[in-house]
Amino acid sequence: MTRLSVRHAIPWLLVVFRALLAPLMFAAVLTIAEPQPWLGAMIVSGFLSDVYDGILARRWGTETASLRVADSIADTVFYLGVLAAIILRHWPVLRERIWLLGALLALEALRMAFDWMKYRRMASYHSYAAKLWGVLLATATVALLCFDRGYWLLTVALCWGIVCDLEGLLMSALLPRWTHDVKTLRRAIQIRRELLAESVR
Repeated sequence: MTRLSVRHAIPWLLVVFRALLAPLMFAAVLTIAEPQPWLGAMIVSGFLSDVYDGILARRWGTETASLRVADSIADTVFYLGVLAAIILRHWPVLRERIWLLGALLALEALRMAFDWMKYRRMASYHSYAAKLWGVLLATATVALLCFDRGYWLLTVALCWGIVCDLEGLLMSALLPRWTHDVKTLRRAIQIRRELLAESVR
């Protein structure tokens, strides 16, 4: 295998690895009496894979639109696995925040439906706000699942997730065509102006 093919493969392997962690976390909760260390290791591994798949792809020049979409799908699958683990291990904690969770899941579904109707594919913005959300989610879930504390962090993570979904909806509403890696809402406005200016030339 050539160096170029290896550099293409590694980011994809990290994406697939993160998606596969979801059923593994679910299985760990169901089959291991005290799975906290395992869950913590899986969450941290998933978070690090999310960080480094993009970093390596950009550094090696192997980043593609399909990789970024797969990255976003893997993120969704991974955090659904985290949610399933929390439901099984700490349902009373989550039940106290059910309205926040419901709002977050509804916005996620709305975003996906809107993006598919407009672009015929999933959005993949990877904004700075979304990156912060990943840090908050990883920290909150490790604190909750491994140490039975940090409930306030879960509240903050859910609230920030709602903010991120609203930002993503606004970006999709603004951008006339599919664009990946839009880091801020301000950048989305700039891209919209550039695309509209091109269309009238």
